[in-house]
Amino acid sequence: MPNAPAQPVDTAVSSPPRSNTVVVVLAFSGIVVSLMQTLVIPLVPVLPALLGASAADSAWAITTTLLAGAVATPVVGRLGDMYGKRRMLLISLALLVAGSAACGLSNALAPMIVGRAVQGLAAGVIPLGISIMRDELPAERLGSATATMSASLGVGGALGLPAAAFLAERTDWHMLFWTAAGLGVVATALVVAFVPESAVRTGGRFDLVGAAGLSIGLICLLLAISKGAEWGWSVARAGGLLGAGAVVFLLWGWWELSTRQPLVDLRTTARRQVLLTNIASAVFGFAMFAMSLVLPQIL
Repeated sequence: MPNAPAQPVDTAVSSPPRSNTVVVVLAFSGIVVSLMQTLVIPLVPVLPALLGASAADSAWAITTTLLAGAVATPVVGRLGDMYGKRRMLLISLALLVAGSAACGLSNALAPMIVGRAVQGLAAGVIPLGISIMRDELPAERLGSATATMSASLGVGGALGLPAAAFLAERTDWHMLFWTAAGLGVVATALVVAFVPESAVRTGGRFDLVGAAGLSIGLICLLLAISKGAEWGWSVARAGGLLGAGAVVFLLWGWWELSTRQPLVDLRTTARRQVLLTNIASAVFGFAMFAMSLVLPQIL
């Protein structure tokens, strides 16, 4: 029989990247982002002197990062579903680099808070990484890969304390942020080189009202808590902020339950398995940050 004709080979389609490489790159990106949460903790006792501000105001260099991260995580996750997870991952890492550079150039409280807030906007990297893994990895690898990505949060936080203390003792404190910016550039380059864009899209409409309500409610709550002792809890400013935060959260909850495409699906959040997991995470998170922030100051 005559030989069958050779089938043409489509050289335009490249082979998918190795699963291990994708997992390593995404986990490294998660570690870099989680470093931001503990980066300034060794500086907490001296931040008031470094920035020329009170201790309560200087604490916002930490609080603003957590606040921005709390808002950015659901926002970036939703935008990733709509416009591409890899794209939003790269934008988050770019914000990390920009915020780190702003902190590296600052010597006053206001630019430091702005830079730290921009750093916090990169908090969505870890859930974005898990979403990319879900879309790109084979089912048998997904469990271990997700665990690795989740663990990057703890690994980065643990590495941040001794590494930041080492740099703060031996170099100018601005080097903490320039080092973070350099790591962010490396993570960005690795994502560009090795992480594919997911073809999974949900489309739909972005819940701008939900994002604004979540932001305003958290700002009112955290500002009242951080300044309440200084202002006095009987002063109208502290009580007014707490009351405003409560009203905003009630209205926000009503909006999220009534809109067709909410930023946060509260009905899913209220399910027993999800609710108990979130409560446990909040308790452990509170304990972890309380220990991380209080003990260095006492020691």
